[in-house]
Amino acid sequence: MDLHAHLFGLEQALQQSATRSDTRQLARLLADDFVEFGASGHVWGSKAEVIDGLQDEVFSARRMTEFVVKMLSEHVALVTYRCQRNGVGTSLRSSVWRAEEGQWQMVFHQGTPLAVD
Repeated sequence: MDLHAHLFGLEQALQQSATRSDTRQLARLLADDFVEFGASGHVWGSKAEVIDGLQDEVFSARRMTEFVVKMLSEHVALVTYRCQRNGVGTSLRSSVWRAEEGQWQMVFHQGTPLAVD
C-alpha cells in the first residue's frame, strides 16, 4: 500500500460534503480520542463534539496542496498541507493519523489560518 496516497485519500474524504455529513463515515475515520484545534480558534475536545458540529456545517469546497507525510512511528503518521477553502481563505493544516487493527484513524487535527496579503 502507498501510505502517502492512502492518507491523502482519507484527508480528501474528510474534506468532502458527503463524508462530513455522514456520521458513520466520520465515526470510522476519527479516533475515539480525537481532538481538533480549528482554524477558527475553536477547540473540539471530542469525537462526538466534532461529529455533532459537522451536522450543522455550511459547507464550502476545499483543495489540498503541498501534502507531506512524515512517519512518527510504525503506526503513527503526521500529515501537513495547505488547504484552500472557497470563500474563506488558505490555512496550514496538520493531522496525526494512527493505525489500529489495520485501520487508519485521525487522532488530532489543527488548522492555522494564513494572513491575507
